[in-house]
Amino acid sequence: MADDKKKRNKKKKRGNGNKKKMTTEQSEAFKSVTDWLFVGFSSPSRSSSSDDFSVTINSSSLRCGEKLVFELHSHSNRSDGFLSPSKLVERAYNNGVKVLSLTDHDTMAGIPEAVEAGRRFGVKIIPGIEISTLFGSRDSGSEEPVHILAYYGTSGPAMYDELEDFLVKIRDGRFVRGREMVLKLNKLKIPLKWEHVTRIAGKDVAPGRMHVARALLEAGYVENLRQAFTKYLHDGGPAYATGSEPMAEEAVKLICKTGGVAVLAHPWALKNHVGVIRRLKDAGLHGVEVYRSDGKLEGLSLSPSLVPSLSYYLSIWVH
Repeated sequence: MADDKKKRNKKKKRGNGNKKKMTTEQSEAFKSVTDWLFVGFSSPSRSSSSDDFSVTINSSSLRCGEKLVFELHSHSNRSDGFLSPSKLVERAYNNGVKVLSLTDHDTMAGIPEAVEAGRRFGVKIIPGIEISTLFGSRDSGSEEPVHILAYYGTSGPAMYDELEDFLVKIRDGRFVRGREMVLKLNKLKIPLKWEHVTRIAGKDVAPGRMHVARALLEAGYVENLRQAFTKYLHDGGPAYATGSEPMAEEAVKLICKTGGVAVLAHPWALKNHVGVIRRLKDAGLHGVEVYRSDGKLEGLSLSPSLVPSLSYYLSIWVH
C-alpha cells in the first residue's frame, strides 16, 4: 500500500511539472479573479491589501435567492457599443449585474468612466479589452480574424505604454479598414459615404464593422443590422476588409507580459477552434469564452488534453 501511494505521488508531481510559473503581474490578476469568484467569502488567496480601484461586494448585499451575475464581455460607445461607459454600467446594474468587465475593441479609453460609475452603482469593474487579431493556418496559409479578450487586475495592465502602442497601431488600421469597406460597398453600387460612418462612430473612435452596418441601415440599404453582416460584412464577405491586426499569438504573449488573463472570444465562430486553441495555448492562453450573448452555453468539442491547460485560471467565461 505504501509503495502504491508513493507511485501515485510521483505521478502527480510529474503531471504538474509542465505548468508555467506565474509572473508577479499574473499572480495579482489571478488573486483578483479569485477574489471576484469568492466575493463575500473568505478566500485562501485573499490578502489584506485594499482594492481601491473598484468596489467590494459582500454576500450579505445579495437578496435572498439572488444570483451573483457576472458580465465579462461588453462594449461601450468607445468602440462599437451604443451606450456610454457610465450608461452601460447603469444598465448592467438595473439588470442585476454585480461584476462587469468593459471589453471595448482595441481600447481601454472607457475604463476610468466605467470604474467611476461602478463606484456609484456598486458594480465591480474588471478592466478589459477585446483585441482584434489574425490567426494564420499553417496548413492552408490562410488567415482568419480572431478576437482575444484581456482581463486585468484592479490596478490595470503593467507596462501600459507598451500595450497602448500596440493598440494604437490596431486602431489606426481600423480607419484604413473602414475606408476599404466603404470603397468595396461603392463598387457594389452602394453609395455609402465615409463621413456617415465616422459620424456614427463618434469623435476619436476607431470605426468598425458595426459602424458601417449602422450606416447602411440608416441610409436604407439594408433592413436590419443582421442583413448588413450576412449580405456584405461577414468574414470574407463582398465588403469585408482587414486592417493592421497583429497575429493572435503576439497578442496573447503581450497580454501575459502585461499581467493580464488571455481568453479566446466566441470560438464557435472559428473554422477550426480546436486548432486555434491548441496554438494559442502554447502562447499562454488562459481560457475560452463558452457562453453566447444570448446566455446559451455553446457546445464546444474540446480535446481532453486541452482542458486542464486552459483551466490555469478559469475554464469558463461568461459573455
